[in-house]
Amino acid sequence: MTEPEKTATPEAPAAPEAAADSRTTNITAGQGGVMTDEVGVITGDLTLRSELAADQVTVRVQYQEADEWYAVTGAKAQLKDPADLDAVHTVAVGILNRPEG
Repeated sequence: MTEPEKTATPEAPAAPEAAADSRTTNITAGQGGVMTDEVGVITGDLTLRSELAADQVTVRVQYQEADEWYAVTGAKAQLKDPADLDAVHTVAVGILNRPEG
């Protein structure tokens, strides 16, 4: 008798634990929203988090008070100095926060 084949079931994007070194800011997406890798464009009131793991920074967003986090398309980079995380986060907020539209 053979054992049944095990298959992985697709899961919703996991809510990554906050990286040891991260910055978080609430924003309002401008017209056109924020493009994400997992679900496409999301709009409205969002939380933006820039996470540093080893030498890689990844910018993620979630709907405020939601559990799921999504990677912002094109917002991943290598940092030569961990101190640059503040600057990367400030730039991401400046680009994506558009409360006036």
